[in-house]
Amino acid sequence: MEMIHLTAAIEKEKLSTGEDVYVALCLELDIASQGSTIEEAKANIREAVELFLESASPSELERRLPIRGEGSEVFTTSLDIPFRSRDVEATPSLVRA
Repeated sequence: MEMIHLTAAIEKEKLSTGEDVYVALCLELDIASQGSTIEEAKANIREAVELFLESASPSELERRLPIRGEGSEVFTTSLDIPFRSRDVEATPSLVRA
């Protein structure tokens, strides 16, 4: 069986109930899932990607799967970007103290 290397970002969020949830996003395929722990979110995103790969049409796979040369790498990072206070009111969840 052939293996592909994909990247998942996992972010901790708070539900309206105050409960923590971990949201996982496969960056290359734009597929999301979640879990109550990081490990559960990782397992759930893996399952979601596997199900997508099993059920997607060949044209959808061709459109979404990344084409990478041998030895290519993907790097992820976080960015702190300044923005005006008027923007904060519209998107308070983006702001970190």
